[in-house]
Amino acid sequence: MKKAIIVTGALAAFALVTGSVSSGSSELTGPGTIKLTTRQVSVNMSDNGSTGRGPGDVLLIRELLYNKGIRKAPIGHSEMVCTYTGARWQQCSGTYFLPRGKIVVVGSLRYREFFKLAVVGGTDLYDNVRGSVSATMYSRNPRRSILIFRLTI
Repeated sequence: MKKAIIVTGALAAFALVTGSVSSGSSELTGPGTIKLTTRQVSVNMSDNGSTGRGPGDVLLIRELLYNKGIRKAPIGHSEMVCTYTGARWQQCSGTYFLPRGKIVVVGSLRYREFFKLAVVGGTDLYDNVRGSVSATMYSRNPRRSILIFRLTI
């Protein structure tokens, strides 16, 4: 019995030392900033309550993501679902699909023209990231925005 406890303890210590228990991305080594631009390609509104914008209505937004410093073609896309909780306030969750992984965001916003949401995780390179994303619209037709991700691990 004592030998089994010692072996189990040694295996647990080894797992902690090697980082195999709940480790984040091995490639992302510290805080970082990602700057992108977006172009909205579709927006769909589901009017679930009384006529007009109000609680329970759902907004589905899809955008293309660009990094003009790398290339003119899109490098990814985003999908966002926002549910109205009042006449203007929305509770949103979204995923940004990038070449080396996905970044997931959530939060509350009032204006889509400028907002800040929490980064709650991701996949692949962005596995286990945290931080925030801020967006500022700079064009209405088509709707284009600047995104700045501030990421920590």
